[in-house]
Amino acid sequence: MGIVERARVLDKQNLTSPDPKDYRAVKAFLKHHFRHFNAAVVIDAAEAYQNHLNKGGKMFVTLAGAMSTAEIGIILADMIRKDKVQAICCTGANLEEDIFNLVAHEHYERVPNYRSLTAEDEVKLRDRGMNRVTDTCIPEEEAMRRIERELLHFWQKADKEKKNYFPHEYLYQLLDSGALTKSYQIDPKNSWMVAACEKKLPIFVPGWEDSTLGNVFVSNVIKKKLSNFELVKSGLHLMSDLIDWYKENSAHSSIGFFQIGGGIAGDFPICVVPLINQDLKQKANYWGYFCQISDSTTSYGSYSGAIPNEKITWGKLDGSTPRFVIESDASIVAPMMFAYILAE
Repeated sequence: MGIVERARVLDKQNLTSPDPKDYRAVKAFLKHHFRHFNAAVVIDAAEAYQNHLNKGGKMFVTLAGAMSTAEIGIILADMIRKDKVQAICCTGANLEEDIFNLVAHEHYERVPNYRSLTAEDEVKLRDRGMNRVTDTCIPEEEAMRRIERELLHFWQKADKEKKNYFPHEYLYQLLDSGALTKSYQIDPKNSWMVAACEKKLPIFVPGWEDSTLGNVFVSNVIKKKLSNFELVKSGLHLMSDLIDWYKENSAHSSIGFFQIGGGIAGDFPICVVPLINQDLKQKANYWGYFCQISDSTTSYGSYSGAIPNEKITWGKLDGSTPRFVIESDASIVAPMMFAYILAE
């Protein structure tokens, strides 16, 4: 296979969730070694996250980048099941890629030397139907087309019944149906979407149309397999739904905001507070905690790199809101923070 190596061999020892004592070991290690600079902020932000929950607060988590393909579900699923996360906003890619991995794990391939790939190497991957995400290739047929065939039934059912749903609701229907169960290639305990489905966790997916399944949906409307685009509720419906969720949940609890990466997954939901206060002229509490893990820097007009203090001027955070920025790789930092929080 040349520079590309197989790297998704199932190992039964790696399919079970860690024992809680393993999380405690991670926490002890972090507390001993992470004392200064970016490392110290990891501890401060993790402890503030836990304190927020201990005071009766709720946490809203956003997922950007390719965190699902990075298999954040291994630990995020535990966070969801143990009530450390009350809602998620994610890109369409993160929504679907956790499901892709769930049913096609054995067919994924890892490219450890991806920085050395030539254009010719990339063409060979493309021609084999291997869609590369950094060092990991997602198989077109076994992952994307497999889920398309299954999901089309639920889109068509809604079409026939003249109903419409949000993107995550269709995936919840698919998971609840059991149609995929016999095809699982990882322990479902390691899928954050399975955990979210079990809890019926609110998921907000702005810009879903630029995801693989969003593209697939559009193609099926154009091919007349579906009658209209309104079968999937739009981002405007999504914002209205988020307003209702925030007003209901912030009435008696402070809502924290934990942002992994930047982009629309974070930018879309954080606006709900000024929308309620400034546009609706109603009363909404500010987000009660804020943390962002990102490698974006404050330059060139990058909103993803905007420091939390700037969000105060936009009416999203208060001056007293605990605020943290961890300038690092979320695929490394987020699992460590989650382990720290889970170590009770």
